[in-house]
Amino acid sequence: MPAAKSIRRAFLLLIVLLLIAGWLGWRQLQGPELSGYRLETRSLVQRVVASGEVDTQSLAQVGSEITGVVAARHVREGDTVKAGDLLLELRDEEQRARLREAEAALQQLIDSARPQAEATAREAQHNLEQASRELKRRKALFDRKLLASEALEQAQRAELTAQAVRDRASFAAAALTKGGSDEQVQQQRLEAARAALAKTRIHAQVDGIVQTRDAEPGDLVQPGHTLLTIARAGRSEILLPLDEKNLAPIELGQAAKVIADAYPERVLQARVSFIAPSVDTARGTIDVHLDLQEPADFLRQGMTVSVNIETGHREQALVLPNDALLARNGTRAQVLRVNDGVVERVEVRLGLLGTALSEVTEGLTAGDLVLADEAEAGQRVRVRELPMPHGIRD
Repeated sequence: MPAAKSIRRAFLLLIVLLLIAGWLGWRQLQGPELSGYRLETRSLVQRVVASGEVDTQSLAQVGSEITGVVAARHVREGDTVKAGDLLLELRDEEQRARLREAEAALQQLIDSARPQAEATAREAQHNLEQASRELKRRKALFDRKLLASEALEQAQRAELTAQAVRDRASFAAAALTKGGSDEQVQQQRLEAARAALAKTRIHAQVDGIVQTRDAEPGDLVQPGHTLLTIARAGRSEILLPLDEKNLAPIELGQAAKVIADAYPERVLQARVSFIAPSVDTARGTIDVHLDLQEPADFLRQGMTVSVNIETGHREQALVLPNDALLARNGTRAQVLRVNDGVVERVEVRLGLLGTALSEVTEGLTAGDLVLADEAEAGQRVRVRELPMPHGIRD
């Protein structure tokens, strides 16, 4: 009897061991447990954060759109100007000559070319009618066997020729009609000539005070060269030496928040107003200017400020934490997606790039599981879902 009990206990122990071994084997087949995220849609803000300084003189750089010689300068340093005031005049003999030429060409079209084309079209139509009558007459004679076939063929060719001449004359007359293609071309040339002449007059675009002048009568000026700088009246601005790697999402007009280090509780609204045309190669930065949208008398020249520029905002974006992105290259990256417990490497395209989250525009859908840990493609894993980090809105 004791032997039977021992056998039963051994049998039960064996069953337990087999169950444990089976469970461990099943867990082994399921793979290791790794951390991951389940994709979802939410609001996402893309920001660029950097440090800058207060510059109480927001400078407007005045240049020329064309190459020319300065004929007259109407302002100097310290002069107050209003938007629209004439600052510089360039020599305009060539532009005026082109304007007169364009005006003459348009007038010649109206007074001469158009009437001639209309007369030519009428004459061609008359010749075609005459050729048609001659063909009809010869065909009647041919039918009565009073005319050779060669004469009939000559009349037919004459009608075809007259018809072609009439068609060409009609097309030419149509192009020269009022509002036709030729007149439109001449009008465009006239407008271009007027625009070129207007560019010889350089006007102020903002109210302010002239700070510097780098042009005098007789100087040759070219596009891209600063001729005058004007400090905008009554406006403070922020000068932001931005790392060039953060330049891509920055655009004129974007909203920004500015906080002076000396007054951390006071948040100022600003907008991107100017992006420098070149990079400072020594520092690897590019100057970005921001206009403050409200008075800030407490700011002082040279104060250090923190700038937060909102470069993109999506109310409903498919988001993924940045720590799940692999082999990231610009707007391309790879992720490890878990599909039915098996890891697969997926190429994705990114949209907005937040500080903690990035938008996925291609490659994944809402509800997909993506690993935050490293794994091999084809490996079986179990996913321990992590909470999605919160993006910063303000």
